[in-house]
Amino acid sequence: MPDTAGSPVDREALVAAGDLLRALAAPVRIAIVLQLLEGDRCVHELVGSLGVTQPLISQHLRVLKAAGVVHGERSGREVMYRLVDDHLSHIVVDAVAHAQEGRS
Repeated sequence: MPDTAGSPVDREALVAAGDLLRALAAPVRIAIVLQLLEGDRCVHELVGSLGVTQPLISQHLRVLKAAGVVHGERSGREVMYRLVDDHLSHIVVDAVAHAQEGRS
């Protein structure tokens, strides 16, 4: 299967892409990524801005971290989360924009 540059994409890359997309396939995780686009956030900031319980935010952050989407770094008593890669945010922003276009 060719990629946009015409070179073949190996199966391992396709599996990894599927894993990444599965990790992003939840409204709360999409909202977390959109929040992290604005800058680093700790769990309580995400709870406040998204109106979701702390255990649920933590669970979604674990999924995103395991998928390599976010990175957490301890800062005093809190862990600050950030996006690992700008490419990931483009995937989410484009998906949300596409979904909004379909509703107009």
